[in-house]
Amino acid sequence: MSKTTLTPRERFQLALDHKEGDRIPIHDSPWGATITRWHNEGLSTEIPVDEYFGYELRGFGPDLSPQYPVRVLERTPEYIVETTSTGGIRKNHRDYSTTPELIDYGIKTRADWEAAKKRLVPGYTRVDWVSLKHNYERAKADNLYLTYNAVTGYDCLQGYIRSDELLPLLLTDPGWVREMIETQADMVIEMAKIVMQEGYRFDGAFLYNDMGYRNAPFFSPRIYRELIKPSDRRMFDFFHAHGMKVLLHSCGNVKPLIPDLIDAGLDCLQPLEVKAGMDLVELKREFGRDLAFMGGIDVRTMADPDPAAVEREIATKIPVAKVGGGYIYHSDHSIPNNVSFVQYQRVMELVQRYGQY
Repeated sequence: MSKTTLTPRERFQLALDHKEGDRIPIHDSPWGATITRWHNEGLSTEIPVDEYFGYELRGFGPDLSPQYPVRVLERTPEYIVETTSTGGIRKNHRDYSTTPELIDYGIKTRADWEAAKKRLVPGYTRVDWVSLKHNYERAKADNLYLTYNAVTGYDCLQGYIRSDELLPLLLTDPGWVREMIETQADMVIEMAKIVMQEGYRFDGAFLYNDMGYRNAPFFSPRIYRELIKPSDRRMFDFFHAHGMKVLLHSCGNVKPLIPDLIDAGLDCLQPLEVKAGMDLVELKREFGRDLAFMGGIDVRTMADPDPAAVEREIATKIPVAKVGGGYIYHSDHSIPNNVSFVQYQRVMELVQRYGQY
């Protein structure tokens, strides 16, 4: 097609339709601590990082939690310990540079779930309408790709129940697990209806459901098919009926689940963690006709003192992944604070260079 410069929205739409545009779309997720480092190394504090580097997607989402009160239990110069909207307690670095330590969980018994479920009622107060209007209108004016964001499935349950207790439940009480997953799917759909009824329109749905660990998913494809896939199909069908593509964030190695995700209607998988065994080139070759990919660029190479490392990573992957459309740049998870401002500038330059059509 013509090499006319496209808008971010057009670029994303073409990629997700498996068509080539002017270049691949660009998006990424630096840590807050990483942005602080970059500010200290020369990044302007006046220009938001997403604008400076030209990220092309903007997501919006309601509160889908049981909305338990959030209060601070302890403050130190390094940490904050606070209750969560899911009824738990977590300990966070003040710069949010690591995954929070989950000290306690909101659901330990079936009775705890029944209490939380009563609070999971769709409603207008779950949306910050003032912020939504302001941020949505700015993103729309910039022609960004707009997504409705939500945590779903197994990942949602990890916020409620300890992993060493949740995983056995998949086998010992699958009915309860499916009930919790279906309840969350109901919330995702009903809240989307409320937001869209107010005139907000989205290009896609960006759903978050971490289902993988190093080298394998947390559970078998059979468990996915029986407990999670029905609600996924229901959500995917709902969004497709509203002209929206479905993007899924699922960390770790989820390759064994991909055939079922495709069958359920998934359009794009992200972030393709290299250290977990997700190989972008291999995935493109095996599933690229049916699924778009977003990510797969190893953040470890970005921090490598040898600048040739990250160029090898990008030069061997993006030219293959971009063929025929179906690829969006993103790191293979998020950008940690061991990546300097200069190193990341080089990453963006390389992505632009190798991502041209």
